[in-house]
Parts: sequence; C-alpha cells; structure tokens
Amino acid sequence: MERAREHEGERGDAGRGPAAVGTALELLVHGVGGTTPEEMLGDPRTVRVTGDETAAVYRRADDADAERRPDVDRDHRDERGRPVPEAYVWCNLTSGNAARALWLLLLPFMVANLAHWMRPTTIHRQRTVRLYGLIVRLVGLTLTVLLVAAACEVALDLAAWQCAGTRACAGRHSWLGFLSPVASDGGWWSRPGRRLALASLVPAALTGLLWYLSHRTWSAYESQQPISHRAEPDEESHRTALGRPGFWYGRRLVARLRAAHTAAGFLTVAAALGGSALRYDRRHDTLALVMASRLLEATILVGAVVVVAVVCRRGRTEDRLDQELDRTLVRWLPAGALALLVLTMVYACWSRPGWRSAGRLPGDAMFGALALAQGLLVIALGVVAHVLYRAHPDTRTAMRGLAGPAVAMLACALGGVMSGGVAQRVADWLDGPGHPMAGPPVLLTWQASVIPPLLLVLFVLVGRLARRTWLLRRAETPTVERDYPGEPKDTARTLRIARTRAMAALTDRAPLVVGITSAVTLLLGAAALVGAFTTDDTPARAARGTEPLLRGAADTAQALGSWLIGVGFLLFVTWGRRAYKDAAARRTIGILWDVGTFWPRAAHPFAPPCYAERAVPDLTWRMATWTRSTGGRLILSGHSQGSVLAAAAAWQLKPSVRRRVGLLTYGSPLERLYGRWFPAYFGPAALSSLHREVACWRNLYRLTDPIGGPIRLPGEYGPQVDRAPLKDPLAYGRTKEHPLPAPILGHGDYQADPAFAEERERLLVRLRPTLPGPRPGDGPSRSGDEAG
Repeated sequence: MERAREHEGERGDAGRGPAAVGTALELLVHGVGGTTPEEMLGDPRTVRVTGDETAAVYRRADDADAERRPDVDRDHRDERGRPVPEAYVWCNLTSGNAARALWLLLLPFMVANLAHWMRPTTIHRQRTVRLYGLIVRLVGLTLTVLLVAAACEVALDLAAWQCAGTRACAGRHSWLGFLSPVASDGGWWSRPGRRLALASLVPAALTGLLWYLSHRTWSAYESQQPISHRAEPDEESHRTALGRPGFWYGRRLVARLRAAHTAAGFLTVAAALGGSALRYDRRHDTLALVMASRLLEATILVGAVVVVAVVCRRGRTEDRLDQELDRTLVRWLPAGALALLVLTMVYACWSRPGWRSAGRLPGDAMFGALALAQGLLVIALGVVAHVLYRAHPDTRTAMRGLAGPAVAMLACALGGVMSGGVAQRVADWLDGPGHPMAGPPVLLTWQASVIPPLLLVLFVLVGRLARRTWLLRRAETPTVERDYPGEPKDTARTLRIARTRAMAALTDRAPLVVGITSAVTLLLGAAALVGAFTTDDTPARAARGTEPLLRGAADTAQALGSWLIGVGFLLFVTWGRRAYKDAAARRTIGILWDVGTFWPRAAHPFAPPCYAERAVPDLTWRMATWTRSTGGRLILSGHSQGSVLAAAAAWQLKPSVRRRVGLLTYGSPLERLYGRWFPAYFGPAALSSLHREVACWRNLYRLTDPIGGPIRLPGEYGPQVDRAPLKDPLAYGRTKEHPLPAPILGHGDYQADPAFAEERERLLVRLRPTLPGPRPGDGPSRSGDEAG
C-alpha cells in the first residue's frame, strides 16, 4: 500500500508530462583531483543547473531543458545515443582555494580522525564499539595538547626564557631586546614571569586560530542538512551506518569537541605559563603567592578533568538528524578556560625581584606524559580492535582489524615530528656562538634520534617491495602476451605493460607498510621515552664512557635525527607555501584531502573539513527531486572517489527511490581501499546490501589501475557486479582502429573504453519501465517503474 501511494504521488507531481515519461539521465561524479564540467560533459558550452561556486550540477547548454522539450524522443537521448549527461563538480570543496594549502599542517589531526572510522565490522558488542570511539577521541585530545605544548616550548621556553634571558642570544636578536634584563636595563617586561606572560599570547593565539578555522569550515562546508528520512533497522535494510539520517550531519559532536579542544589548548598554555612561577613561589615560601598558586593549580586540574569528561561523554548521534546544540557547554567551557589563562597571566606578572631565568623550563614532564599517554592509548585501542575483529573476522580486512590503532600511532608520530621539528629548528635559529642555549627538552632530542633507525627499517621494507615488484613484473610478462594473441612481439611494450600492472599491485601491500611502520614507531618511541627519563640527558652525552662504536652510533643518530626532524618540518612548511602559490601543487594536496577528508570529523574537531557532508546531501537531494518530478531512469556514474560518494548518496535515498537508480562505477576503490580499511562501513555485508537495494550495479576496473579494483561480492553476486578486467592498453600495436600507439590509461579515461558505453546501455535496458496501456480515466501507468 505504501508503494502504491508513492506511485500515485509521483503521477501527480508537477512537471511530469508526457515528454518526461522514460527520461534517462546519467549523473556523473568525478574522482580525485577534480576536473571541469566542460571536460566531464565533452562540450565547451555548459550551464549550471543547480548549486553554487563551491559545488554544483552542470549540463551541456543544449540539454538545459531536456525534460521539457517536446522535440526529442521519449528516451531524451542525445545524437550519440547516450542519456542526458549531468556533471556534479565538487573539486572546489577540497582544492579550490589557495589558502586551503595550509590544511597540510593539520595532517596529524586528519590521520587521527581516519582511525575512528577504521574499526572492524561487528553487529553486536555496541559497548566495545563505543569504547573504541572513546579511545580515539582521547588520542585526538592528546594531539591538540601536543601541538599547543610545542608552541609553548618555542614561545615560552626557547624565546622568552632561554634566549631573552641570555645576553649573547638577546644581543643577536634585536626584536627580543626589550625582554632582556641587560639590554632593556631592567625594564618592566624584563622580569621572567612577565616575559613568559607576553610569550603565552603566541600559543593562545594558535588555539584561537584553530577554533576559528574549525567553526568557519563547519559553516562553509559541513552545515548542509541531509534529506530527511526515517531510520530503518540494519537487519531489514543496509548493514552500514552510512544510510542513517544523521550520519552526514555531526554538528552537535563537532561543536562539543571544538569547545573541549579549545579549552584544552588554553589550559595547556595556562599550565606551561604558571608552572615555573608555581615552583619558584613554593621554593621561596611567599604565603600569599603560595596560596594563590595552589588555588590556581587546583582550578587548572579541575578544568582538565572537565575537558576529559566532555570528550568522554558521548559520541555521534546518527539515528536521527540532531539539530540540538549544548549551547551552555559550547559557549562557557572555552570562555572559562580563557578566563583562567588570563588569571594565570596576571599571577605570572606579579613582581618577584629575585627570580632569574636559567637553563630550560621543565617541559620534559609534559612531553613525557603525552608520549606515555599516547602509547598506552594506542595499545588499548589495539586490544579493543582485536576483540571486535575476533567477533566477526574477515580475511580481507586490513591488518586483521588493527588498521585503526596503526593509523592512530602514525598520527601521534606525525604530531611528534612536527612538534619536535619546529622546536629544533627554532632552537638552532636562536642559538649561536658564545653562550649556547640549553635547547629543547631532552625527550624531543631522544625522539629525533630514533628517526634514523626507523628510516633504515623503511629502506629495507622498500627494497623488499621493489624486489617483489620485479618478480611480479616477470610473472606478468607471459600473461600480457596471452592477453594480446596474434600480435608481433615487442619486448619493450610487453615489459612496460607488465611493469604498470606490477606497480598497480603495490596498493595491496599498503597494510604491510603501515603495520611495520607503526609497530617500529611504537617500539622506538618507547625506547626514547625510557632513555630520556633514565639518563636525563641527550643520547650523545648518555653514551659517553661507553664503547667507541656505541658512542659513535649515538652521536650520529642524534645529529642526523636532529637534522631530519627539522627538515621534515621544513618540508611541511615549504610544501604548504608552494601550494599557496602553485596551482599544480595545490591540486596535488587536494588529491590527498579527497581521500583523507571523506569522513566526518568524529575524533578531532580541528581536522580539515569533511567534503562529503556537503557532497552526499547534494547528490541525494538531486536524485530524489529529479526522480520524483520526472519518474525517469537515472544512472549514477562515479569514477574513483566519485564512486564512493555515489554509494554513500545511494544509501541515503529512500528504498523506493533507490530501486529506480542504476549504479555504474569505474576505477572504484570501494572494496580495494574502503572495504579493507573501513570494513564496518564498506565491508562485504554493506556492499552486498547496496547491490540488492539499487536496481542494478556494474563495476569496471583495470589491472593497471593502482586505485580501482573489483567489488568482490561473495557468491553469485560477484559476476553480477564486476565485469572482467578491461584491456589496458586497448591495442597492443598499431591497428585500423588505433593507427597510433594506444596509451596505458591506468586509473583514467574509462569512458574511452567501448565497454563503458556497453555497460551503461545494459543498465538503461534493465531500468526501462514497462508502459501498459492506460485505463479509462487514468494517466500513464507506472506499475513497472521499479523493474530491473
């Protein structure tokens, strides 16, 4: 009865005239890197049908009013026999603006956010699932504290405490002259507490900037509401959360996490600023200041507990469209932390005539606590992930369910490289001959010293992969010759095709690389933490008095690691600066974000914005409104990352609409990347349900494609979706159809293959409605609009 009512409603929709019956539309969604509507539609004359400058749907100018033109046939096809093509262009969501190149500096936050979505598949154990999300959110919180702590180390310790407190260093940097007790002749700002209070404005401003960027990007990219529909039980519909009404609208969680992380940043600055003054006052037993210090310390501790409680409170609300906001929490938690920071600045500025800066501020305790907490959280996350995987094992899942903990470890390592790199480079810049500075905390030096052993392991791993690729190329050579029978033998051509196939297969070895890298990073990080706190000295000094070989290795590791960690940070800055000026480099960074920012911000609010929270509602609204107004056939055609957006949008449709949509994917990473790395959302059960719920689905792939691959549905579903691998190149040598050498296409230009048009035509045939003769008094019948 419900389906009959829907059909009756469709017959009464405005704009559904005789010319609209049987309308065929192909909605094209491009992949990584983006393109232009002119390239997608193959016509220099295009018009924007709906959307804005950020993301929009385009048509050829001749097809702008295709549904209303009476001079076209009932299928509304163009002169080449194709359905009316529409192009959804979303590349400006990730790479359209030069300022977005600065998002590269938020890479650790993005990687941590990815770990949230990599949990193994499970139907039950919901408490364990919530525990998994909680641990990842705590890892994200430690990354925010680490970033702000690194800014405090640079501004407070290296600049205001060590350099400004030394005659030689302050003399080399005139901009620090007014902070020096000697150069400024004991001016007001020359007191250590006041210097630190002034320098604390730098990390406080960084925290405010992160809050502003998170708030602004949410309003610009992620505030689009999905189409409204009722939630359906997983066992009766799709076995994935991607179809839930509130999945692509995480406003409440992002706002709450943004408030907590902002407050954590301000509290970190307050702790770094007040810590040195607290220790001085306790040593000199000034009663009033001691009481104030104890009260201030207790307040900071209470604030930290509140922040952790807010982060632990709850996760995402996906079963409904959550429009509410925790306004009191969102407004007053950051404001309270900022007020506490202002009070700490006033406390630090209090006159202490005997206070002098010497050595370094005790930052080892903060960095050591962060490193220990991150290591323990990653280990706990690994245990939880293993429990979830054992409940529903799948051999195709990357790293047997441990991909999330491994990626979380890499996020912590990236954060350590960036924080240690900026501290090391600033220390080298400020330091000079004469009276050398004490430098950054010992732990950061130990962490830098373990980079050379890590790179050595990676070099061995790369060598092993190179040898495997060479062997695979040899094995592919006879296969290539069999794929092109009767062709004159061309050794160079054969080897080039075989090498391309072997290189494309390296994608499937990514779990090995990530697993070994993260495991070695965890072990070396633990060794650095133990070495720093057992010796309380740098590796080179700790190795004095040992064997010459060990001493030389320690000296080399420390010097090379210090250089490498500094160069690593400079590469981040240089790449971001180049991308700001160079459109090609900006496009490359955009490709990274296309893959990394598909998922909503569920673990870290300062991660780059999720473009899918705009793109998926766009596609869903377009498909739902078009099919309702025309009742026509719709092919959703997605390439590469566009196929992932297409699948996510299809899951958001009502079942009655989803059964009228055909899905055509090509160069698709749906199973090869997303199904293996995000099994809870794109695993075999989810993809099988998508195949059952859409009208029809075909997938094209090549063996030379390093990104796309087969969908690999189990049982009889596999051949129904996957076509046999397409030939690449289309011709081995020169032929009548290809008089010039055919290129190896790899991941691109799938539409140039004749198989593309064949599969699209088959989908249209399967979607073709049956049109029985009208009954007296009735309009056109739609009883068969869901055939196929």
